Amino acid sequence: MLQNLLEAAKKNPFFNPFTVAQCQPEEPSASQNLVKGRTVSAAAVAAGDSCEFGSNQYFALCGLGGILSCGITHTAIVPLDLVKCRMQVDSKKYPGIFKGFSVSMAEEGVRGLAKGWAPTFIGYSMQGMFKFGLYEVFKVMYADMLGEENAFLYRTSLYLAASASAEFFADIALSPMEAVKVRIQTQPGYANTLRECYPKIMKEEGMNGFYKGLVPLWCRQIPYTMMKFACFERTVELLYQHVVPKPRAECSKNEQLVVTFAAGYIAGVFCAIVSHPADTLVSKLNQDKGATAGDVIKKIGFAGLWKGLTARIIMIGTLTGLQWFIYDAVKVALRMPRPPPPAMPESLKKRLEAEGKL
Repeated sequence: MLQNLLEAAKKNPFFNPFTVAQCQPEEPSASQNLVKGRTVSAAAVAAGDSCEFGSNQYFALCGLGGILSCGITHTAIVPLDLVKCRMQVDSKKYPGIFKGFSVSMAEEGVRGLAKGWAPTFIGYSMQGMFKFGLYEVFKVMYADMLGEENAFLYRTSLYLAASASAEFFADIALSPMEAVKVRIQTQPGYANTLRECYPKIMKEEGMNGFYKGLVPLWCRQIPYTMMKFACFERTVELLYQHVVPKPRAECSKNEQLVVTFAAGYIAGVFCAIVSHPADTLVSKLNQDKGATAGDVIKKIGFAGLWKGLTARIIMIGTLTGLQWFIYDAVKVALRMPRPPPPAMPESLKKRLEAEGKL
């Protein structure tokens, strides 16, 4: 994917403002074939698109969109993330959002609220590349395996499977920087910068120090991402069906992006609730060197797993909405294919009509 990302980046409109990005000839004929190995008709090249849906260039540019959407948004909310983590690991000192901000600012000043921004930016940029890029890869792959009719009938399961598969690899990329970020934010005096913290963890604990929170990270991020993508995809469908007063094809690009943000925010609220207990475990495990997940649960109890939930709902709702907005905006800017919400294939419609089920 990295090689494809580099190649695709050279072809995007921002690489050279005096050239037009192309992944296919400028004048596609009406008889163009689908992408090699594809059977779903959505893979056909549409006039005006910069690349083929389902091509390597398409997946690479999706990865680029993931880098921008996750890297920018997570870095922007570092102050709220810092307070949330401190509420999770020391609820007596940081009992609430406003108290957490006031105590943090009193002890470290406004500048202290930005602690952990570097590992956040690097870690979540890497995570975003794999999360969004591989989601598109797995979605196409699983749709081909199911066939067009089953891909429509079981599309929610398809979204869940594709997002879970993508997040598995995305968390492996994220884990080292997540460990560094939590150490910087929750252990006063341990380290203040990425340059200082990374070698210190390596010297004291080796590579295990960067991956001991990987399993809780999977437990947090995989359910979160499954909810994030599946809920978003289905919410977009419902908004266009029941809320937006006109068909998607008649909506302007700006109107479509507003729908994207709304669906993303709704998905984010559910994401926060589903993944919060595991998020607390990740914070506590990276704070306490020798602790296990069982030790943490025994120490803080079930109620303790939900500390900081309000802050996380605000953070994740906004974060998820903005991520989808940026991701979709990148697709618009790069003239990438943006298929509409799935519609029932004609073959399935005819079959169900013949069976009297429609």
